[in-house]
Amino acid sequence: MNQTPKGNRLHIALFGRTNVGKSSLLNLIIGQDIAIVSTVAGTTTDVVEKAMELLPLGPVLFLDTAGLDDTSALSTLRLEKTHKVFDRTEVVLLVIEPEVWSDYEEDVVSEAKRRKIPLIVVINKIDIKSPSEDFVALVNQRVGVGAYSNTPLLFFSATDWAKRDDYVEPLKRHLIEVCPEDFVQPPPLIGDLLPSGGLAVLVVPIDLQAPKGRLILPQVQTIRDALDNDATVMVVKERELAYALQRLNGLPDIVVTDSQVVLKVSADVPKEVNFTTFSILFSRYKGDLVEMARGVAQIEKLNPGDKVLIAEACTHHPIEDDIGRVKIPRWLRQYVGGELDVDVCAGRDYPDNLEEYKLIIHCGACMINRREMLNRIQQAKEAKVPITNYGVCISFLQGVINRTLRPFPAALLAFERERHKGVQPGGAYVR
Repeated sequence: MNQTPKGNRLHIALFGRTNVGKSSLLNLIIGQDIAIVSTVAGTTTDVVEKAMELLPLGPVLFLDTAGLDDTSALSTLRLEKTHKVFDRTEVVLLVIEPEVWSDYEEDVVSEAKRRKIPLIVVINKIDIKSPSEDFVALVNQRVGVGAYSNTPLLFFSATDWAKRDDYVEPLKRHLIEVCPEDFVQPPPLIGDLLPSGGLAVLVVPIDLQAPKGRLILPQVQTIRDALDNDATVMVVKERELAYALQRLNGLPDIVVTDSQVVLKVSADVPKEVNFTTFSILFSRYKGDLVEMARGVAQIEKLNPGDKVLIAEACTHHPIEDDIGRVKIPRWLRQYVGGELDVDVCAGRDYPDNLEEYKLIIHCGACMINRREMLNRIQQAKEAKVPITNYGVCISFLQGVINRTLRPFPAALLAFERERHKGVQPGGAYVR
């Protein structure tokens, strides 16, 4: 990978009222004029994304939002997008002006605290007006000194490029202080399943859905994580797997496959070898595999006519036999024995009416960050709707879930317990 994908970057969102200088601040931090700047209030009409390497922190994604007090004709739509940014934000930069603290700032602080998102307050435009001691004390009191760090306020003049380093370097230090632990040390992908010097065999089908000339992101990240943990990787197509395993002097430590060929690969992998799918690895890496394993048991309770949501994190162009839009719905109908009411959402169009569904089946989430995926899982839990993942779902429907979850004992136990909740002593299942 030549570039870090957005889903693996620290998401830093700039919030504030219109014309407080959010876009100017973003330009100063980045060191180039990426965001349009104007004295006209409401110039930023949509969320502006800018990916960069902010050393020593590493890869980050800045999100420049529309003003929270936007009163233009399109303000409702803009503000809805602004508030949705909280779902994927890992650090909040609240930009304010000297001597101005209103309900808008209170709302951002309240939402950040409710979601437990680290908050940094930036007082901008100090070249125009210096904040008074009373104002600084007020902001400290409203934010809560020590709630996020010992120095919750930073002072900026976002138009003073001559002093750029004087402003940006303290911000970098502050970001490092508040950076979420799961960004500094993210959950493991495959490294903890391999001993040093171990061997992982990755099964990668080359079919219509495979991008020309390259591997897909989950496969590339799995290779890199294995190498980072001093393991060896062998990549093979599903038709050559059995022959490749015969050529080895011993058994591999784990075999990971694309979910679409999980049944065939399961038959070729010796029973004593750990075996799972890329999608299941990402379910743990980006979200909550235990919750996904618990949610897949809901498939046994589905009846014809029930409503199911297929949730995709990206907006890829679907092909004729698309996994989320065609294959999974077909396998579900075959399992249930009748038609289901299947909706599909893509990208960031995660619906608010989750309570209408009997089950949510989410993709591997390789294109969004961990916070956004955890937020989606939490929304499902609040709506009391089970949620699972493509890989977990396919393994269940293909009858191999006990094998693909075996490397993850807590997830397998959660699945078994949830599955047997509706079983009577005689063994009959209550639908």
